[in-house]
Amino acid sequence: MKSTFWSIWLPQSIQAILKSALVILATVTLFLASDLIAPRSAAAYPFWAQQNYETPREATGRIVCANCHLAQKPVEIEVPQAVLPDTVFKAVVKVPYDTSVQQVLGTGEKGPLNVGAVLMLPEGFTIAPEDRIPEDMKEEVGPSYLFQPYAEDKQNIVLVGPLPGDQYQEIVFPVLSPDPNTDKSVFFGKYQIHLGGNRGRGQVYPTGEKSNNAVYTASAAGTITQITKTDDGGYEVTIQPAEGNAVAEKIPPGPELIVSEGQEVTSGLALTTNPNVGGFGQKDVEVVLQSPNRIKGLVAFLAAVTLTQILLVLKKKQVERVQAAEMSF
Repeated sequence: MKSTFWSIWLPQSIQAILKSALVILATVTLFLASDLIAPRSAAAYPFWAQQNYETPREATGRIVCANCHLAQKPVEIEVPQAVLPDTVFKAVVKVPYDTSVQQVLGTGEKGPLNVGAVLMLPEGFTIAPEDRIPEDMKEEVGPSYLFQPYAEDKQNIVLVGPLPGDQYQEIVFPVLSPDPNTDKSVFFGKYQIHLGGNRGRGQVYPTGEKSNNAVYTASAAGTITQITKTDDGGYEVTIQPAEGNAVAEKIPPGPELIVSEGQEVTSGLALTTNPNVGGFGQKDVEVVLQSPNRIKGLVAFLAAVTLTQILLVLKKKQVERVQAAEMSF
């Protein structure tokens, strides 16, 4: 690993503090940029999983993006049934949705949906370097900067997004297969590929707080005594229980109120519509890392079987001619 200024001059404890501060600063910057500067960006994408989880797939098989995206939507992935070692092949990921719908942005306004994905390749499989991607595949793949590894030691886990959904409902990953002849940690055989894909913003932030793309409910039963418009464009709903102090429910701009003053509500009753039009889905597929020698052996076997069948037919024809000649005498 290359030495840096920090590793030479600063103690490890201070290095850790500085790195943590930079991570927090990057997270806050992305959040503010997505909500205020670039309305096409979204708040909950694979980036959050990258910052909060060592690996995006739990022991149960669930991909952690489902912690932020509560709605389920389909995703698709197409890979070859088998690939040869040290070759580039396409993993085509599809995140379909109705492009005519719009989502609630961080400001409460409506805007287009974005898409994102995390592709967990088997150990040894990576995104192909640009100089290894065939020319006819480059146009389908698009800019190479779209893909980033989950971590320095997890080059086989690839993140992409947020991307404009109207342009990237189909994402082509150029995957380079490993060569077991040079990498002894890899073997020929069957491997699994795990995909997680989402469209739209999440409903829950990694901190556990709701985003403005979620349903807001009453935390107590009682009567709505007041609904006040807040300065940021949201609402404050005051609920007076039968006993005790009043409860104020703060609702950010985005969800639309479906209750009114004087209405009786129960605990857990929805106060707003559900603004979420996106969702998350995951899918698992298999790919076989095939040995060229096995292919050659199979071809040789099929050729031998074909030749044997031809010889048997010729021999049968020869026997029939001999029998016909004997019968003629």
